[in-house]
Amino acid sequence: MAGTYDVIIIGGGPGGYVAAIRAAQLGLKTAVVEREHLGGICLNWGCIPTKALLRSAEIYHYMQHPADYGLKLNGTVSVDAAAVVKRSRGVSAQLNGGVAFLLKKNKVDVIWGEAFIPKVGEVKVTAPKKAAVQPQNPVPKGVLGEGTYQAKNIIVATGARPRVIPGIEPDGKSIWTYFEAMVPPAMPKSLIVMGSGAIGIEFASFYRTMGSEVTVIELMPQILPVEDAEIAALARKRFAKQGMKILTGAKVTKVEKNANGVIAHIEDEKGNTQQIAAEKLISAVGVVGNTENLGLEALGVKMDRGTIQTDGRGATNIKGIYAIGDVAGAPMLAHKAEHEGVICVETIKGLHTHPMDKGMIPGCTYCHPQIASVGLTEAKAKEKGIDIRVGRFPFMGNGKAIALGEPDGLVKTIFDKKTGKLLGAHMIGAEVTELIQGYVVAMNLETTEEELMHTVFPHPTLSEMLHESVLDAYGRVIHT
Repeated sequence: MAGTYDVIIIGGGPGGYVAAIRAAQLGLKTAVVEREHLGGICLNWGCIPTKALLRSAEIYHYMQHPADYGLKLNGTVSVDAAAVVKRSRGVSAQLNGGVAFLLKKNKVDVIWGEAFIPKVGEVKVTAPKKAAVQPQNPVPKGVLGEGTYQAKNIIVATGARPRVIPGIEPDGKSIWTYFEAMVPPAMPKSLIVMGSGAIGIEFASFYRTMGSEVTVIELMPQILPVEDAEIAALARKRFAKQGMKILTGAKVTKVEKNANGVIAHIEDEKGNTQQIAAEKLISAVGVVGNTENLGLEALGVKMDRGTIQTDGRGATNIKGIYAIGDVAGAPMLAHKAEHEGVICVETIKGLHTHPMDKGMIPGCTYCHPQIASVGLTEAKAKEKGIDIRVGRFPFMGNGKAIALGEPDGLVKTIFDKKTGKLLGAHMIGAEVTELIQGYVVAMNLETTEEELMHTVFPHPTLSEMLHESVLDAYGRVIHT
């Protein structure tokens, strides 16, 4: 046997490496098996590099509107696609090295290769196969490799990959997944985005800001289907004002390729059809868990629609086997994976833990304008038969928002009328991905409306809108 551990974690993404560090802190001998690059999709191809791209787009947007801030810009402003991509990849590389340092610092062994679980308590590692996502880093030096390893506990943290629609398979040339969309050789003049979830909308926003003609196709009646309908409607208006074309209640039935790019055949819910031509098409119709070729089926691990069933603390139905992160189901978010990993290893250690409450996991979309939310939407609260109070506060009523030149936006709060419990919060506007955590903390502390109303918020800040929205729900709003 190559080695014996208390915990072996399969996958070095946000869930895997955080779980590994916490396990090591708790005195558990720990190893991580990784086949591509530490940090996973989030750090290398998702959360982090996309935010670097969007930051470049944000700066470009401001440079195109200097007069709005009393400034003059001499000369022309243009996009250097290669430099934008280089910066994004550099940010990922820096953080990738940081993860390796943290694992080494915490004495976590890294095992390089493909993992398979032949039986409970055992992980077989073979040489990594050619990856589907073009790893940017060479095989790390000084790590363990092929062999059979023993572990009292095995945590599956293998993440997810882009969902593929039959007949519209990405080819890396004219049909992209988010992998290719993050490293464009040049900015396409025209682009179709299939799917309007967070991934689709972020890329649509990035490329539209950079000058591409963008058309978004969404099967559901509203864009950003998991968001509050009022917020999604405001987002759609802003996107349309920016020149983005959006078709909802529509699907791509076929994609033809030609020398100029693609022609997408679109059908709406009434059966009407149209064709849209573009240089590129991004398929952003969700992700699917990486559960294959691990030996889970033979072991009898229960699945649910392509993901692994767990009990809220990471445990599967098979003793000694756990799952966290995207592979353990929605919401497929890096911060959910990280927290799930901590709960899982603390449970393994025997500490008192609480199951993951998915109702208190915030969601953020880093488009322009930003969107953030936590808890129940207004529609979901009503579906549950809850008598609610709804508060709203517009960015136009906030001094800091006006000073920033960002007066368009809304903060919306939903309370249980009987108890004063904060049920949900939904925002659109500048920096709301930073603001949402105020409400997340409040929900976790079971804060009531009275406590929020008596909290002093600093002035002038965007955070004052959190206070005003609560006041509005109870007929006490000051600044509108």
